[in-house]
Amino acid sequence: MANFVELWVYLASAPLFGLTATLAVYVLAQALSVRSGHAPWANPVMVSVAILASVMLATGTAYPTYFAGAQFIHFLLGPAVVALGWPLWQRRAALRSRWGRLVLASLAGGSAAAASAVGMGWVLGLPGDVLMSLAPKSVTAPVAMGIAAQIGGVPALAAVFAALTGMVGALSARWLFGLMRLPTDAQGMALRGFALGTASHGIGAAHALQVHAEAGAYAGLALGLQVVLAAVLMPLVFRLL
Repeated sequence: MANFVELWVYLASAPLFGLTATLAVYVLAQALSVRSGHAPWANPVMVSVAILASVMLATGTAYPTYFAGAQFIHFLLGPAVVALGWPLWQRRAALRSRWGRLVLASLAGGSAAAASAVGMGWVLGLPGDVLMSLAPKSVTAPVAMGIAAQIGGVPALAAVFAALTGMVGALSARWLFGLMRLPTDAQGMALRGFALGTASHGIGAAHALQVHAEAGAYAGLALGLQVVLAAVLMPLVFRLL
């Protein structure tokens, strides 16, 4: 037991501890997802976050110590998002013919997400800075943090709300789409993916990519549209209110 404790202390202090732990946990979570048939409850991102957070709490590992190694994966987030553009390029002809309807749908979906979150928070009597942190919950976390800072919210809280929104969307999407009886052909998968990317940003898009190529492509499109529309319009709207 003493040897194990000494080994853990050494590993936890190593610069690449966060990188090694993240990769190992994600590989296990991905294997669980595949084995379960990509069940919503086995979402690799959610499982990885839960395991890593539990380990850090149990061992008293500080977040800066973990992030010293995990920052290498964090750096790859940008290229990963850019890579979502490849499926869109493959469908550029269809997107060109539908761009007006897609922008309107994205604007409607983003407005509904922000208004419903702020409205429910207001009914519950949440403070103003929390309400402003809830508004960009359906935008990917880095952009949500920037928007929250501009409209009077708390960037760290906005990141938490965005992450929770993504996980809830990935967990509930299949059940909700089944309840609405959306088809599972190529067009139906495009609808599912676009809705998931609009409501649940990157985590939703990652889940859509695992399920169907068409769903993943339109989820990536919805994610990009939400980022652009929210970053431009949300600060302007809240400044006028």
